[in-house]
Amino acid sequence: MKKVRKFLLVAILSLMGLCLLLIAISVLSNQGLPQQSTVVETLSNADEVRLSETLHLRQTVGDEVWPGWGQADIPAIVYNESYAFLVGYPQPPDGWIKVPADIKRGGYWEMVSGDEVFGQPYYAQPLPDSDVTPEAFTVKVGQRWVASILTLDWAKISLMQTIRQDLPPFLRPVFPYRLFIRQLIGSSEKYISLSAHESFHAYQGILAPEKFAMAENTNIQFESQYPWNNETLAMNWQVELDLLVEVLQTADQAQTLELVRQFLELRATRRESANLSPELVAYEQQREWLEGLARYAELKVWEQAASSNYNPIPETNTLTDFNGYAQYDERWSQEVNQISRMANDQGDGRFYYSGMAQAVLLDRLMPDWKKQAFETNIWLEDLLDTAVVSSP
Repeated sequence: MKKVRKFLLVAILSLMGLCLLLIAISVLSNQGLPQQSTVVETLSNADEVRLSETLHLRQTVGDEVWPGWGQADIPAIVYNESYAFLVGYPQPPDGWIKVPADIKRGGYWEMVSGDEVFGQPYYAQPLPDSDVTPEAFTVKVGQRWVASILTLDWAKISLMQTIRQDLPPFLRPVFPYRLFIRQLIGSSEKYISLSAHESFHAYQGILAPEKFAMAENTNIQFESQYPWNNETLAMNWQVELDLLVEVLQTADQAQTLELVRQFLELRATRRESANLSPELVAYEQQREWLEGLARYAELKVWEQAASSNYNPIPETNTLTDFNGYAQYDERWSQEVNQISRMANDQGDGRFYYSGMAQAVLLDRLMPDWKKQAFETNIWLEDLLDTAVVSSP
């Protein structure tokens, strides 16, 4: 008994010592966290490389992901805490327009002298206010749809600041911000794929502006009305999402069709059980179309880069966190595993995943589905239903 007690005491003290060591390491690491972007008034070299690689990637393999997307002329805005930068738009008109609200913001775009991105000059302007930004989505500059995203450095810093504000005061000094942010934002490849996500939103606006506006306005109007806290609805969502994971992991075509049938039946039953109004059903469908398709494009462009003979631009060798898209399988596994965790998520995050999963299944069951995907009042579940009904 004495030996057992001694062993337990040593084990407990060892664990306590390890915890204290990890806390000390985290505190020391947090003292060196950046509080502002390394470069503020212009794009950094790394920013320019990521922007150039995003454009090169989309132009090279984008049409394999979605016909026409690769060759679409889509400029980009990236912004940090103080400045917005516009790339791929010579002599742009002033400001940017928030869509679909059609609110104009910002002012004069000034050419950055002596610098280029992908062989083109780019433009900059100071942000009018820290809360007035182009946001991570899509905006219009003049009449052109433009992809918009934070710089990678500022994305990490602003996320750290948000997390810190939400934590209890006693946790703020010891929370492992670097590790947590690395898991959420990841490598340059993930940032480049996220940039592609926003570029696809711009493409949705180009091809289907009315459908785009309807989907975004529905979110503004009905997100607060959706019964996120309904426990029965969350339980039924869990069953539905778990089934999506199962079918994504199924290779057999006949079994895939059967599981998709079950998914569509479960979905109809869930909505009836929760007594969802037609407006809230439309809210689900439209968010899956808007955000689910963009998530699909984000992942598929990475998959194409990993599985084809694609060659990144040589300058990516200067990025210390760029691995040539070799980690796609790991990213895909993370995405599939995350699907089942979204049933209790507050907000429209679950629709990114449920929509993305339906798009992947449509690739398997209905190869030409993209010809109809931008048509008015055609949603992903409608196309899945068509695929199931028309199957032998």
